[in-house]
Amino acid sequence: MCGIAGFCDFRKRTKKDTLIEMTDVLYHRGPDDSGYSYYETEFATVGLGHRRLSILDLTSRGHQPMSFQNLEIVYNGEVYNFSEIAKKLEKYGYKFESHSDTEVILKAYDQWSIQAVHKFIGMFAIVIYDKQAKKLVLIRDRAGVKPLYYYFKDGLFLFASELKSFHKHPEFSKDINIDALALFFQFGYIPQPYSIFNNVHKLPAGHYAELNLVTKEFKIYKYWDVIDCYNKPKLKISFEEAKEETEKLLKSACEYRMISDVPVGVFLSGGYDSSAVTAILQKDRSEKLKTFSIGFYEEKYNEAHHARKVAEYLGTDHTEYYCTQKEAKELLPLICEIWDEPFGDPSTIPTTLVSRLARQKVKVSLSADGGDEIFGGYDKYTAIPKLKKVFYSKWFSRILAAVLEKVNPKYLIGINRTYNFEIRYEKIKNILKSSNVNDLASVMAYLSSYFMPNEINKIISMDINSKGYFENEFSINEHNDEINKMLAIDYKTYLVDDILAKVDRATMSTSLEGREPLLDHRIIEFVSGLPGDFKIKNGNKKYLLKQIVHSYIPKEIMERPKMGFGIPLGDWLSNELKEYVMYYLDSSIIKRIGVFNMDELEKIKKIWETRKSNIYKIWLLLVFAMWYERWIE
Repeated sequence: MCGIAGFCDFRKRTKKDTLIEMTDVLYHRGPDDSGYSYYETEFATVGLGHRRLSILDLTSRGHQPMSFQNLEIVYNGEVYNFSEIAKKLEKYGYKFESHSDTEVILKAYDQWSIQAVHKFIGMFAIVIYDKQAKKLVLIRDRAGVKPLYYYFKDGLFLFASELKSFHKHPEFSKDINIDALALFFQFGYIPQPYSIFNNVHKLPAGHYAELNLVTKEFKIYKYWDVIDCYNKPKLKISFEEAKEETEKLLKSACEYRMISDVPVGVFLSGGYDSSAVTAILQKDRSEKLKTFSIGFYEEKYNEAHHARKVAEYLGTDHTEYYCTQKEAKELLPLICEIWDEPFGDPSTIPTTLVSRLARQKVKVSLSADGGDEIFGGYDKYTAIPKLKKVFYSKWFSRILAAVLEKVNPKYLIGINRTYNFEIRYEKIKNILKSSNVNDLASVMAYLSSYFMPNEINKIISMDINSKGYFENEFSINEHNDEINKMLAIDYKTYLVDDILAKVDRATMSTSLEGREPLLDHRIIEFVSGLPGDFKIKNGNKKYLLKQIVHSYIPKEIMERPKMGFGIPLGDWLSNELKEYVMYYLDSSIIKRIGVFNMDELEKIKKIWETRKSNIYKIWLLLVFAMWYERWIE
C-alpha cells in the first residue's frame, strides 16, 4: 500500500522540487521509502512520485518508480495473484528480479497492454508512463478500493492518491465546485467522478484513462462495471449450490488477502460480515488471528461485547478499545486533514481509532466492507419495497403528501421518539411529493439524503446546476428483481464513495494497509447472478451469508439487531463537541465562506439547539466549515 503523485506539464514549468513536495505530503501512506522520476521531453515535463509502505518484498527491489524497457510505473495497492501471473509471464520469456507484485504488473502490461487488468485480483491505482507510445495510463480497480484523483487545466495535468498533493503545486486552482458541494450536503459524500474542486475528478472505479503527450488528448474508458455483472441472465442453480460456491469464493478471497511479508490482522465488529472473514481464516489456523474492535461507553451504540463473544468462540487474539467523547474531541480537528475533501460520515472517528489500535500490532488489517451491498444487509432493502407498495397510487401519495405538508413534525416528536424522526419525516414527505414515487433510484436517493434537494437550494446562495446523482437506475435491466437493483445501485455509489473512501483514508492515516476480501471481484460477479430471494428471504436480510456463517459460529451468538458502525453523534455534539459547533457555525465564520444563505442556516441551528434535532445537518455544516478553514483559507 502506498501513495502516488505526479504530473504532465505541457507548458514545461513544473520542477522536480514540486514533484517531491507533492509526493512527500503523502508520507503517511508510505513512510518506508520514497522515489521520484523527472523527465523533460519534447512535448512536456513528466514527473512520477511514490511513497512506499513495504508489505511484499521488503527489500529495495520493490522500490518505485519501477522501470522495464520503455515503461515506468508508480502504483498503490495489491495484486494478490501476482505469483500465478508471474508464472504465465515466464512462459513468454520474462524473468523476475523481485518478489514484488509491482514488477509483475509492469511486465504484464508490457505483454498484454491494458488487457492485463483483467488478470488482476486485487485493489489498485496504477499510473504507467509509456515513453515509446508517449502517453500516461491511469488505472483504478474494479470496486474503487484505492483512490485516484486527477486535475487538468491550462496544460497542467496532475494525479495523486489524495487531493492534498495538488495543493503543493503552485498553479493548482482551488475553485470550489458548487454542484459537488450540493451533492455533499445531500449525501454526506461527493460521488465519483466529481470532486469538491472544479477541474478535479476521481477516476471512476473500473475505468482507465490515457493522456496522449503529443495531442494532449485525455480519454477515459470502462473495463469493468458492476451493472454489467447484474445485467447478465441470472444463474439457474439451487440455493445449496449457490451457498457452496459462495463459500468457496469467500475462502479464496480471504486467503489471498493473507499474502504478506508483514503481520496481518482483522477488524472485527461481531456482525456477520467481519465474523465471516474471521471465522473462515481462523478455522484451519493454529496461530491465533489478531482481531480488533472499537466500543463506546454509550451502550446504545456499543458493539464491542458482541465482537468479544465471536472472538472468544473462534479463539482469536482479540484487542478492544473504548472511544470516549474526549478522544472524539481530540480527533475531530484531524478529520479535515485526513479527509482532504468534505466527507460527512461520522464513523470516520471510530474507524480511525480502530486503525490506530491495529497499527500497534500489525501492518495490514482485513476489513469486511461490502457485505451489506453484496448480500443485502441494510434495512432500506426491506423498507423500500413496503413503502412503494403502500404508496403505489400517485394520487394517494399526493394527497398524503399534502396532509404531511400541513403538519409540522415538531408537534409529533412527543408522540414519536424514533431517532432522527424529523429527517425521516421529511424524507417520506419528499418521496410522496415526487413524481417518481415508484422509481426505485429516486426513492433510494431520498432515503440516502441528509438535506433534501429543495433544502439545499435554500441553504446554498449560489446557482446549482446538478441534476441529481440518482436520476436513473444506471440502466439496470429486467433480469434483476427489486432487491438486486437496490444492491447494484449501492455498490456503484455509497460503497465506493463513502465506505471505501472512509476506510482508505483512516487506515492510511496510520500507515496501515486495509484489505477488502468481500470486494474480490469474483464474489460480486457470482453473487450478482443470484436471485434476490437468495440474499433477502421473507425479510431475513443477508440470508445467504448467514447460512454460511452459521456453519462456523452458532446462530445464538450471531443473531442480534443490526447496528452498523454508528456513533453517539447527538450526545457528542451536545457535550464535548458543542464548542466546535458554536465556533464554526457562528455567523462571522459562515459569512466568510460566502456560499450560504445565513437565514436558512440560523433556522437549522435553532432547531438543533432547541429540539436536539437536525443532528446530521449540523454535522455536515460543521465538517464543511472546518474543511474550508483548513484547505481554502
